[in-house]
Amino acid sequence: MTSLAAMAHYLPRTRLPVGTYLKSHGFTDAEIDIYRRYFGFDEVRFDADETWLDQAFAAAQRLTGLRAAEPRIRYLIQARTMPVATVAPANPLHRLRDMLGLRHAAAFCVNQHACASGLLAVSLAGKLLARDGDPDALALVFVGEKSFTATPDYIAQTGVMGEGVAAVLVQPSGQRDRMLGYANRMSGMSTLEDLKNGVGGERYRDIYADGLAAVIRGAVERAGLTVDDVDMILPHNANRLSWARVLKKLGIRGTDRLFLDTLPRLGHCFGADAFINYETARAQGRIRPGDHYVMTAVGLCATFSAMVFEH
Repeated sequence: MTSLAAMAHYLPRTRLPVGTYLKSHGFTDAEIDIYRRYFGFDEVRFDADETWLDQAFAAAQRLTGLRAAEPRIRYLIQARTMPVATVAPANPLHRLRDMLGLRHAAAFCVNQHACASGLLAVSLAGKLLARDGDPDALALVFVGEKSFTATPDYIAQTGVMGEGVAAVLVQPSGQRDRMLGYANRMSGMSTLEDLKNGVGGERYRDIYADGLAAVIRGAVERAGLTVDDVDMILPHNANRLSWARVLKKLGIRGTDRLFLDTLPRLGHCFGADAFINYETARAQGRIRPGDHYVMTAVGLCATFSAMVFEH
């Protein structure tokens, strides 16, 4: 059963107030106030001098036991939100493979699920390792990125994007952080440029809560559990207001089981949110041995995903 062997993340040191960030993109004070007061964003992490390669390497260096695990790593996977992340033909993932001493590993990217590609990559890594049949083999997945252009820096009337990269070691089986269920649903409807400019946003918001609640229920059912059995939801940091609607659809009262601590200070770190939230919640003692938790992600153009684990 696919398990998470280790996890680490890196965040740029520079903290940028969300007002400053959005004002640079032409937002008015009234619009910024909505993002702060209702959506719950205070600041994001951003460093113009750091590349994705810098941030991914820093995240990898924080992985416990990575040096000893190097010979066992068969796959190096970058889960990207954007199909284009650098000027062709450069591929920073290949450079990262060399820097980590993993030239023996097969390196590739997935981006078909946008911000939900991180969960897709974990699922794919587990299937590849299971197929290979080596119980000691590992896959190293990187989630989170930097904007290649200004287009993905924000989502109109929804969220603010910040920087941060998570490094995740996946193994084919294990006793801790075992994946019990995974569900996703694609409802392609709009382009990134459409949503950036607010086109199709009303329809997107109409299907959002139902779509996300449905995949959470689907993943929980595949895990042989019910929503009541879930101890913690580790969300993508879309915005605070949208989660109130999702919880209502799930029949969950209050927000005690929803981990929103990082949303105000990090924003939406593309696909890395749920993994950063896992590390943060675990450090706070909010996830304990035997707990069941759900990681969620939603990719632009409406790809809904949820994955259930047992810690």
